[in-house]
Amino acid sequence: MKVLVTGASGFVGRVLCSDLVSHGHEVVPAVRRACGIEGERIIIDDESLKVALMGCDSIVHLAGRVHVMQDQERDPLRAFREANVDSALKLANHAFYSGARRFVLISTVKVNGEETRREESFQPDDEPALRDPYAISKWEAEQALRQIASETGMEVVIIRPPLVYGPGVKANFRSMMRWLARGIPLPLAAATENRRSLVALDNLVDLIVTCLKHPAAANQTFMVSDGEDLSTADLLRRMGEAQGTPARLFYLPLAALKFGATLIGKQGIYQRLCGSLQVDISKTSQLLDWTPPVSVDEGLRRAAMPVKL
Repeated sequence: MKVLVTGASGFVGRVLCSDLVSHGHEVVPAVRRACGIEGERIIIDDESLKVALMGCDSIVHLAGRVHVMQDQERDPLRAFREANVDSALKLANHAFYSGARRFVLISTVKVNGEETRREESFQPDDEPALRDPYAISKWEAEQALRQIASETGMEVVIIRPPLVYGPGVKANFRSMMRWLARGIPLPLAAATENRRSLVALDNLVDLIVTCLKHPAAANQTFMVSDGEDLSTADLLRRMGEAQGTPARLFYLPLAALKFGATLIGKQGIYQRLCGSLQVDISKTSQLLDWTPPVSVDEGLRRAAMPVKL
């Protein structure tokens, strides 16, 4: 295949491009500014996009505006729509006229919602539960691409990952790894009943490559995870083992944690640490005959090397 990858310089993009090349595919890394990636195509206007798409069989659309914790935009929804909806539509239209056969969009589990109840998991066909501008923009991009697929015959595949971790991971996951590496005691020993789905970077990349070539992936939506959901306490312990620095967890009632988070206006952090978010990958596994090639422990080991204190 000849595959154009947007967001090729990003956390997922670099690994995906490398994996595709290692399997003998021709890759066109599409970026907005020079990043030193071999073969990169800098996209600054419609003409440069058309040139980059010439001869491409498939597209993987990773680029976009990601979730922002403290958004400074006056109109966040407009900013997200411009970056995630308008850009996807433009890319898909140009891809169709260039003769591309398949378009893979990396969306987000946030389209499904922010939290699952006990013994429940998000399914790809659930009604959306859109809580913020980022989720709204991703859902609208999904809908717009489905419309293009129905009108043109170009195949669209949508993947909704939960939190992705791996070498170079940032944000809260990286912070937790640093806390553990420093031996900082954490009051999360009581967080044993929640369950959260995660996906190792290598597992997500493997599914993307599968979706590029599998006939049954056409015009489908897939959930993805490592196939093993963890409580927060279990995740921290296994992160510590992966780093060679045992987690120092102490007991504090969850009610006290929630009360403290509410007092300081950090209810979202409490929810992410102590709430559940599970996805069901049975459709992905059955329809594509896919299983995550990397275990949770191996994924954590790869993410832990190296961790800067």
